[in-house]
Amino acid sequence: MSRPKPETLAVRTVARSRLFHVQAVSLRFANGVEVDFERLAPGGGSGAVLVVPVRADGFILLIREYAAGTDRYELGLPKGRMEDGEDPLVTAVRELREETGFGARRVEPLRVMSLAPGYSAHQTHIVLARDLYPDPLPGDEPEEIEVVPWPLDDLHGLLAREDFTEARSVAAMYLARDALADDGDRLHE
Repeated sequence: MSRPKPETLAVRTVARSRLFHVQAVSLRFANGVEVDFERLAPGGGSGAVLVVPVRADGFILLIREYAAGTDRYELGLPKGRMEDGEDPLVTAVRELREETGFGARRVEPLRVMSLAPGYSAHQTHIVLARDLYPDPLPGDEPEEIEVVPWPLDDLHGLLAREDFTEARSVAAMYLARDALADDGDRLHE
């Protein structure tokens, strides 16, 4: 059953910073109920990529970097913001090179995910990167990022770590594992 979208009655800016533009949105639903929501303004860039770099030996290249939101060092996957109009696969290769020092001869999109659709239009492109080779590119990070190889077949051990908490990275690991298993199934058919 398809419902009509609510009618937008008003949109106003509540707050603005270097990173965020918060809007209050007044809506009227088909049943007549009027509600105010807050959201991050759409159009603040083209989204982001999150890269799952897989070495030939089955290890994933994770990165450890400081996360201001949790005020600690977190383990996760390479990621970055897409420039306006930039292809997600181009962004993925650039971020991979900047954050791990490796390029990839094979990159493929796995899925586009929303982060918090209740208040943000932001989307993250999950990309699988294979056939890695050394190809560093200077990045914009304030300190050198630590690269941590992790065996994909020890996902349980990774999830048990207190410093691996980012939901996008967790979901991406499962998507990559399934994609690689599907490739293996096709190879044996």
